[in-house]
Amino acid sequence: MEQLEKILNNGLLNENKDKLKEILYEVILHHINDAVFIMKVEQGECVRFKYLFVNEIGLKLAGLTSESIGSYMDEVIGDHEASINLQSKYKKILKNSKGTSYYDRIELPNGKSIVNQSILTPIHNEETGEVEFVVAISRDMTTTIDEKNILLESEQRYRSIIDHNLDAILSLDDKGKILHANSASKSLLGYCEKELVQRSIFNLVPDEELASISHMLKEALTGNAKEMSICSLIHKKGNELLVQLKSIPIVVNDSIIGIYLIIRDMTEHSRNTETIKYMAFHDQLTSLWNRRALLEHLQEEIPHAQAEGVEMALLYIDLDRFKYFNDTLGHKTGDEILKRIADRLMNLSLMKYRIYRLGGDEFVIVLLHADRSCAEKAAQKILAVFSEPVYLMEEEYFITPSIGISMYPSDGKDTESLIKSADSALFQVKQKGKAHYRFYNADMNVAFPNYILMESHLRRAIEKNELIIYYQPQVNLATGKMDSFEALLRWQNPVFGFVTPLQFIPLAEDTGLIIPIGEWVIENVCKQIASWREKGHQNIRIAINISPKQFLQHKLPEFIKNALIKYDLPPNVLEIEITEGAMQDTRMTLMMLNRLKEIGVVISVDDFGTGYSSLNYLKRFPLDILKIDQSFVKEIKMNSKDAAITKTIIHLAHSLGLEVIAEGVEDFGQVEFLLDAKCQKAQGFYFSKPVSPNEIETNLLVANM
Repeated sequence: MEQLEKILNNGLLNENKDKLKEILYEVILHHINDAVFIMKVEQGECVRFKYLFVNEIGLKLAGLTSESIGSYMDEVIGDHEASINLQSKYKKILKNSKGTSYYDRIELPNGKSIVNQSILTPIHNEETGEVEFVVAISRDMTTTIDEKNILLESEQRYRSIIDHNLDAILSLDDKGKILHANSASKSLLGYCEKELVQRSIFNLVPDEELASISHMLKEALTGNAKEMSICSLIHKKGNELLVQLKSIPIVVNDSIIGIYLIIRDMTEHSRNTETIKYMAFHDQLTSLWNRRALLEHLQEEIPHAQAEGVEMALLYIDLDRFKYFNDTLGHKTGDEILKRIADRLMNLSLMKYRIYRLGGDEFVIVLLHADRSCAEKAAQKILAVFSEPVYLMEEEYFITPSIGISMYPSDGKDTESLIKSADSALFQVKQKGKAHYRFYNADMNVAFPNYILMESHLRRAIEKNELIIYYQPQVNLATGKMDSFEALLRWQNPVFGFVTPLQFIPLAEDTGLIIPIGEWVIENVCKQIASWREKGHQNIRIAINISPKQFLQHKLPEFIKNALIKYDLPPNVLEIEITEGAMQDTRMTLMMLNRLKEIGVVISVDDFGTGYSSLNYLKRFPLDILKIDQSFVKEIKMNSKDAAITKTIIHLAHSLGLEVIAEGVEDFGQVEFLLDAKCQKAQGFYFSKPVSPNEIETNLLVANM
């Protein structure tokens, strides 16, 4: 306390000295983590520094004891190099009378070392102005300095990666604004960093690349690094650069705060401009034109077709069940199949056509100067080339295509409309069982006001009794009697009114609602048959359309069997109608049909002749009825080929012991043709539109009695 009192009496504190001295002493001695040394400066032949006060931390740090207080520094720590160095720092502040700080590394007895920061502060004599005391405060800075060094090294490493990278690297915020650009960016893009910073990356992107690059950046913001092997950016001078892009999320404290965009110039890696263009407009796997080429070519060809007044056809091709092949055989084999398919399509005997691979198992063929007849012939040739199996590793695989067709200018006068129309037609092919083709028609594009809202209402349609079953008669052409009908589902919604099957059946397929809806139809048809039988109409048979998705349900036969038992019906009053395309998986189809035949129901094939028809199917499958698609019936009086096909189907069915029903009969001429061809039954607007059960009872069943 004498040491401290002398300092306090020198004017540091004047009031409440005793209490303050006690508090200050206690804090400095025991409670602060810094080492505190108060040294008395004694002048003489040589300047010496005496320990007046050292707190406990200081004693431990300097290896001193309480007996060292009152001793001189050179007595306590010796006259070695470390002592000389330390004393020189103290003497330095005597010369300039200013405080100083320094760092030193101290070796601890356990072998570790620490880095201390010491601050020396002179205290002057008020009368003489000389430095009378030196207060030294030392703090352990090891952790802080180590962390700082780590951060500094990490930052330097990061800066080296960014600044010295040969690729251009931009850091972007979540809106695409450029926050930083390395020096390579200037070389590649032509802008200096100041010109790039705060500019939107999308200002450097051509219009045709905006969607794909925007998607890539959005993916990066969700944590998914993405790469675009070939795309374009705009140089400061306005020319387009062919580059490779990589987007990497910037993650700080588990949060994504931006994106690194790495840009590599691909020009020098290409031998010449033609090679670059080839890569940009061709599919790498099959060497076919790609989607980008399709868009560019259509933009060029549509004005030419308009000027010349000619038609053009777009055939959108999707391989049926290709995902199954990929998942079963592996992607390597899947890629080899795609190459084989591409080779076949490239060798079609067609005039003025181009073929494109859009990605996955989707292809497009554009027929120039082609009318509807040319397009139909092309579709038939495509189906024909798929009739041969693909041979791989001494195995054969059967691949079938679904084809949607749009015509310029009737189905679209611009690129987007033509592709969209063909896609809509393709969608209908898929819904009708695959493996055939369809032309686009306006009914395919009748839009529900809101498909999300439509799904919500459809999920409640059964419980709210909004679904209705209508029945279209199938007339015995020889007798004129109507003893069989086709059940056709309708939906009457209180908010949106009458919704056509073209609108809600595809949605039901996509959402899986087709399963409960299909079961509801089976249940209610059986209930209706039972009602009519109770009223004396014993010989009625009803056909129910089974969707491809429902047909693959393992429990379908059991559900049908239980419904028949519930309503005490003989199985032959029910006809299960499947599409030709639903029979592509031979093993699964045969198993399901055999289970249905064990129950005793009648089985028919709808839309026969529109897809790739295999006579082997007719021979192997337990079928009872073939239904001729209305597309053949419609033209039988005017188109000799349709007439020939229709007669062939009827003759073939009779040879195999099958009943034949013609769909879409609309005039007496068609009836005469079918009678002459010995077709047993027909249905269509010529006889009756689909009608309610009450109308069936009132008008049709009474007439049959």
